Amino acid sequence: MTTTLSTGVKAPEFSLLDQNGQLHQLRDYVGRLLLLYFYPKDDTPGCTTEACGLRDAWSELTELGVAVLGISADSVQSHAKFADKFKLPFPLLADTDKTMLQAYGVLAEKSMFGKKFIGIKRMSFLIDSEGKIAKIYPAVKPASHASEVLADAQTLLNHEAL
Repeated sequence: MTTTLSTGVKAPEFSLLDQNGQLHQLRDYVGRLLLLYFYPKDDTPGCTTEACGLRDAWSELTELGVAVLGISADSVQSHAKFADKFKLPFPLLADTDKTMLQAYGVLAEKSMFGKKFIGIKRMSFLIDSEGKIAKIYPAVKPASHASEVLADAQTLLNHEAL
């Protein structure tokens, strides 16, 4: 069930709808940096902290040319409510059939109240301008993720400019 990706490999293709019903594909982002951040569920504490951190860093991210896509298995409607409630300026992709979640290897066995289930790991991938994985964040800390991505994007852009 779990796919293992590594840096330097081509990022898996995707084609998903966002909270406004707009289609997004990996090829739409060639030529710029792209942060794909996977999160468990809309409007939960950790997911809200992470999303709001990225929202608050939005102007700095866009100055660097970084596009941001949030992905979970929640519906387009759930994403629309979440994005509206917290005024999120970036698309949230609905992977209700979990195809992209599987392709990126973010589904894992979790445990809550003694019950095991397959859930979404909080992971992110920074994709370079050629569509290759530049950085993998295997265990995202919601409160500091945006600042970490900003620093890594700046470093990556400095290397691409050489």
